[in-house]
Amino acid sequence: MKISAVIIARNEEEMIRGVLESVKFCDEIIVIDNDSTDNTHQIAKDRGAKVFKTEVSDFSKLRNFGMSKASLDWLFFIDSDERVSDELREGIKSIVSSKNPPFRVYKVSRKNYYFGNNEWPKVEKMERFFRKGSLSEWQGEIHESPVYDSKTGLLPGYLLHFTHRNLSQMLNKTIEWSDIEARKRFQGNHPKIKSWRIFRVMLTSFLGSYIGQKGWKAGATGLVESIYQSFSAFVTYAKLWELQQKKDSQPT
Repeated sequence: MKISAVIIARNEEEMIRGVLESVKFCDEIIVIDNDSTDNTHQIAKDRGAKVFKTEVSDFSKLRNFGMSKASLDWLFFIDSDERVSDELREGIKSIVSSKNPPFRVYKVSRKNYYFGNNEWPKVEKMERFFRKGSLSEWQGEIHESPVYDSKTGLLPGYLLHFTHRNLSQMLNKTIEWSDIEARKRFQGNHPKIKSWRIFRVMLTSFLGSYIGQKGWKAGATGLVESIYQSFSAFVTYAKLWELQQKKDSQPT
């Protein structure tokens, strides 16, 4: 059996080479280029990937589009800022070479690295490896999740995620994603924003990162990241407050 790797990328000319190298063990590489304005498209094409260009703000639609373009037996979803560890690669190859794999859906353990090579204490587990036909679709505009009807296994090794590489990149993402988050809450008739509510979400975001995810173990990186999570929550709820203010000021 063979593997299709599905990569989502947007303006990732600095990272796309690394992920393509990381998944070269796969038999087919699909790159969904989400309206990049840099050299992402050409770099991926030059390295043998099948590149499809689109313009969508919904992450689940991007993954579903990638799934529709994949033609092989197994689907491996990976982003341009992620890398496959040696142990994970061998685990995937072992599953594919097996006559009767015990599961049709597999989770990976993902380690996050902030501001370069600073490892975050909490390891995430997420579904990324699917036998074709086991995955119905992805759902969720930003924090997308797969829909499937199957028990899951856990692959050995790690998916290495080099996220939040610098503050400029983080700010750009916050500006973009907070618009979507605020709009979703507004359309869901979120309770009216009061000053105490903004303070509460900022505090819970900080504590969830610094204490809940043990960011304090990461030293200055953990403190900066946790404060930034608080700031990001502030931006989202300030934009929600702004939407509510505009609605209230409209003439009846």
